[in-house]
Amino acid sequence: MSLLGASEIRELAAALDIKPAKSLGQNFVHDGNVCRKIVRTAGLTASDIALEIGPGLGSLTLAMLEEAQSVIAVEIDARLADQLPATAAKHSDRADVLTVINQDALTLKSLPVAPTVLIANLPYNVSVPVFLHLLEIFPSLRSGVVMVQAEVADRLAAKPNSKEYGIPSVKAAWWADVTGAGSVSRSIFWPQPNVDSKLVAFVRRQTPGDEELRKKVFTIIDLAFAQRRKMLRSALSSLYGGSAAAESHLTAAGIDSTLRGEALDISAFCAIAKQG
Repeated sequence: MSLLGASEIRELAAALDIKPAKSLGQNFVHDGNVCRKIVRTAGLTASDIALEIGPGLGSLTLAMLEEAQSVIAVEIDARLADQLPATAAKHSDRADVLTVINQDALTLKSLPVAPTVLIANLPYNVSVPVFLHLLEIFPSLRSGVVMVQAEVADRLAAKPNSKEYGIPSVKAAWWADVTGAGSVSRSIFWPQPNVDSKLVAFVRRQTPGDEELRKKVFTIIDLAFAQRRKMLRSALSSLYGGSAAAESHLTAAGIDSTLRGEALDISAFCAIAKQG
């Protein structure tokens, strides 16, 4: 199997009259070694159903086809979605196990089969919403690696009491343990982006509660980080009917009301929500 190089990426784009769109976060990967590294980092095996979001011209898709039982690729750009099966057929003898879906990942509700591993070069402009949506909608996803803008990667993998820790960090932690998995050079993309990129790995764990609790927890998280400098008793005052009521609620949950949101991990936010 041959992967796509820089010249092949440009030739494909020219043949399709594709000019990478900033609005869709299109920066195509053209380094086969990096693609295979991402697949290895994800631990993809021959028993896995791999899900790829934003396959673009297919560089990463081809590397996934080398290892997975099958690959589901979700692409929002119809021209790219139409081309991908032909590219797979030309470069791989396993094109028959590729399923391409022309759809916005944020609108996905189901797939033909349940995916087990997520591997993606996520569009930078919607990477966090897409990542959280996939974790929510597809509980079969047990692990994965995604490539995102460096600062987004830092936020997703951040731990409490760090400057990067915020809403993406805590919400992702509801479903998974998220860690940084290395950096990638701007030179592996065409066109080269104006920002640095990093890899983020995740392993799903049991959620700390049911869907009703999740919704309560996420509301509290949103309020706690709406104004980062506010103490929790002030940040949550609108939810509980004033600062004094919020302080009583937090104390009952075993949480210091003078703390700020960035000091709390997901279990602490759950404790607040469970108080009612």
